[in-house]
Amino acid sequence: MAATLKLEIVTPEAKVFSGDVEMVTLPGVEGEMGVYPNHVPLMTQLVAGEITARKDGQDYFLAVGEGFVEVTGDHVSVITDMAIEAANIDEVKVEEARRRAEARLAEQLTDEDAALVNATLVRTAAQLSVKRRHRKQ
Repeated sequence: MAATLKLEIVTPEAKVFSGDVEMVTLPGVEGEMGVYPNHVPLMTQLVAGEITARKDGQDYFLAVGEGFVEVTGDHVSVITDMAIEAANIDEVKVEEARRRAEARLAEQLTDEDAALVNATLVRTAAQLSVKRRHRKQ
């Protein structure tokens, strides 16, 4: 059996993924990073984008929001505000949410509301990117 590491992805709502994987790629603040078993320990910030996990030779794709990543030699822990498997993204609903958020930006918003709308735009952009890249042909 190939060497593996334990990947756990947790949001405020649920544990989205938990399992042994051969490798994982993550969108970090300094770019995409690949993690294999026996990786050097580190902690970094996660940016909105795509996580790819390879399990039993098959790739799994998830759209993720902002958060944090902790890597040890045999474990990757991801804490994020959003994580959705590509297959579970409803492109029509996400596109509509993006349109509504863009329309709200044209309004007079408090700084707090503007930050919430911008966060929505970042999350919807990540979901749409992942869904469109991995859409079943």
